[in-house]
Amino acid sequence: MGGVSPEQLAEAVQMADETGTKLPDALLRLGYATGDEVMRAMAEEHGFDYVNLSEVSIPPSVVELVPESVARENVILPMAEAEGELKVVVSDPEDFETFEKLRFILNRRVTPVLAPRESILEAINRYYGQTVGESADSMLQEFTDTAIDFTETMEDSDGGDEEVDESSAPVVRLVQLIITEAVQLRASDIHIEPFEDRIRVRYRIDGVLIERDSPPRRLLGALLSRLKILSRLDIAERRRMQDGRIKVTIGEKELDLRVSVIPTNHGQSVVMRLLDKDSIKVGIRQLGFSEEDFQRLQQLIQRPNGIILVTGPTGSGKTTSLYAALNELNTPDRKIITAEDPVEYYLEGVNQVEIRHAIGLDFARVIRAMLRQAPNVILVGEMRDLETAQMGIQASLTGHLVFSTLHTNDAPSAITRLIDMGVPSYLVASSVVAIMAQRLVRVVCQKCKQPYSPSASQLEAAGITIEMARNADFAKGRGCGACQGSGYRGRLGIFELLMMSSKVRELTFNESPTEKIRQQAITEGMRTLYWDGIDKVVRGVTTFDEIYRVSKRDEQ
Repeated sequence: MGGVSPEQLAEAVQMADETGTKLPDALLRLGYATGDEVMRAMAEEHGFDYVNLSEVSIPPSVVELVPESVARENVILPMAEAEGELKVVVSDPEDFETFEKLRFILNRRVTPVLAPRESILEAINRYYGQTVGESADSMLQEFTDTAIDFTETMEDSDGGDEEVDESSAPVVRLVQLIITEAVQLRASDIHIEPFEDRIRVRYRIDGVLIERDSPPRRLLGALLSRLKILSRLDIAERRRMQDGRIKVTIGEKELDLRVSVIPTNHGQSVVMRLLDKDSIKVGIRQLGFSEEDFQRLQQLIQRPNGIILVTGPTGSGKTTSLYAALNELNTPDRKIITAEDPVEYYLEGVNQVEIRHAIGLDFARVIRAMLRQAPNVILVGEMRDLETAQMGIQASLTGHLVFSTLHTNDAPSAITRLIDMGVPSYLVASSVVAIMAQRLVRVVCQKCKQPYSPSASQLEAAGITIEMARNADFAKGRGCGACQGSGYRGRLGIFELLMMSSKVRELTFNESPTEKIRQQAITEGMRTLYWDGIDKVVRGVTTFDEIYRVSKRDEQ
């Protein structure tokens, strides 16, 4: 159909093979085709009809033929009925198991009609009269009603964790509901926080916390007990911090939840980090680099030795970027070893070591042992002290490519941070080959994206010239079901890539101030976090508000 070039198709085929995904999903993830284009092509290939769900109206009598639970679980939608045959909208023409299941459940012949998955989900919310969140609200109310008798005995207890019957159906359903809804809403973590008169449940979606309607305070003991049982934690322990993991399957997704429990003055607070294995199966191309920075980074990671540092605060996507680089380098002819605290995602073909401070297994000791394993590439989770930094530098100087992270606000600050740790400036200058700072910004929702014209004062405040504005495609999301009304869906990185040129090495050797190093790097072509973000605003990828949230104009 002429939608993708042979080169783009070859790249998608390679990604599909490497990640175990289907070719259409790879095309979508690479951004080479839209869901609409892919689905039209699949419909033509398989001889099925294609339907634009925004242009059709489905009678309530047809919608009622399929229970909402069946529609949501299988992501399907009934469209029309005639003579005992039901047309059902699906997104996968090869999902024969679901077709057979529907024939059995509905006792009708089923004819598939194709539409993009996102369109089907939106239509389900529209025709069944509620969003995922509203569905969760009704289920939560149902749970609360059925659980009141079960929890009345706990109201006067101090948490009551050890007194709860953890196998109780209401508790199981509530925990399952919270996790399932978080996955459906693409949350990265779940926060369950007790207060004097309520329990607050929040999801972090695209980096921003969203509060959900919360269960009553009296359910805290039951909720905590269930989560601790799943995490294999000590139910009776309420004074100390605890960490655990939960493995769950939601639909076709297998997820790891990293669970952290800490005592607060109103009870124990729980945070569950959702670790989706698919989220790290990305290439460097998908992270959001400009073409120039992408080419530079590709050259950097092919070096035989040296240190490449990634900097940024917690939650800025450093791990994803490092794993994307390792995915690129993970070939049979390279040995890769990582030292991580903790190991969050498991990478096929990579030797991953988890740091365990309690038994003396710290970064420096692990790196020292790594070097006896003859690796080509080493990843050190964080250079947090002088000994770790020195071992990483020693590894780079003895012929290894080393990736690591630092907690600094920008790329030039990493140089002075290493020197402040006690690393001699000549070692920093000779071992570090590049430093990349990054942040994550939310992307304008593609479903409700619309152009807009910022005011002259906004352009001036952002530093955008008339010439830049003339060729810009400013965009905002008006808010829709796909983005839960936020106007944003998904995130991309903004980056600042500092290359260690001879002049920057000289400034580093002389322990020059950060500002002087920054100005030299900008002179040599480094684009700061702020201006990389503004470039994405000008192209309609994100908005001014997002860039101002994570970077400052004076960082230019």
